[in-house]
Amino acid sequence: MAGSNGTAEDVPFIYQQIFKVEMDAGPSTKISVLMLMSLFFFFLNCVMFFALRSKRIFQETPRYILFGHMLMNDSVLLLLTTIMYTMGTYYLQVTRAICTLLVVISYCTFRNAPLTLAMMSLERYVAICFPLRHCSIATPKRTGIAIGIIWLLSSINIITDIIFVLIINPSLFVEVLFCTQEKLYLFKWQLDKTQGFDILYFVSVAVIIVFTYVSIMITARSVSSDKDSAKKALKTVLLHLIQLGLCLTSFLYATINKALYTVSDSSSLFINLRYLNFRILLMLPRCLSPLIYGMRDEAVWPLFKYYFCYRSGKVRPSANVH
Repeated sequence: MAGSNGTAEDVPFIYQQIFKVEMDAGPSTKISVLMLMSLFFFFLNCVMFFALRSKRIFQETPRYILFGHMLMNDSVLLLLTTIMYTMGTYYLQVTRAICTLLVVISYCTFRNAPLTLAMMSLERYVAICFPLRHCSIATPKRTGIAIGIIWLLSSINIITDIIFVLIINPSLFVEVLFCTQEKLYLFKWQLDKTQGFDILYFVSVAVIIVFTYVSIMITARSVSSDKDSAKKALKTVLLHLIQLGLCLTSFLYATINKALYTVSDSSSLFINLRYLNFRILLMLPRCLSPLIYGMRDEAVWPLFKYYFCYRSGKVRPSANVH
């Protein structure tokens, strides 16, 4: 239909057929597992965020401010995707206004992740390649401005779609419907525009991370005084590149879903494959990415273990962190 009349109504229609079938399959166990998984990793993120907030030095260091933003961002996204998946599974309908709010938050947080990784890589690039200017360039105030720019960049596309709907037909926001992102699209070009923005985001972020990695590697070879710091920065940026790969797999979730729907012989097979697709490609990267980053940080990880064990005497935070 999208190809014939220029609308995007065929995409939501496919999703409605899928979710109606899944609702009849009795997915309570699957939803329970997803909810428990989301709540567990949300708890881990909260403990790690609390560990960051427990020390003033973390609140004043740009890299940890960005890490804290990543923790909050991925936690919100984790909860929202689980809620929207549950709504879809039971085919719960809401007004377009509520759906718009849910979609906007999930859309922005979803795209914030790669942009935050790019900013964290740039911070490490400045720290290693311009060590004398790092304190004046990477300040807490500028880091806050950078986070604001991240939200602005991630929201430009979806905000233009909302404004377009408001101009065309404001009464659509009181309509009760099945909530998917595609429901915000009135025409197929909006879907194409979103895909174009996504490609632009990832290409830009990939170029930034690769650039910072190569620059830090060149600096590490040419400078003999602080090779250890340069090597640590290299590993950090390489980790950002791996995290970007995890984000990319999340972007393939909808495409793979449509492909699975096309090739599956039965509805039950598609439902099971879609469930695995959701857990592996959409949830797992958001669960593991902040945790992996925190585990390899020598200052954050001891504090995390300390608070995770409810300040047990068996685990003590690092004495180097004040």
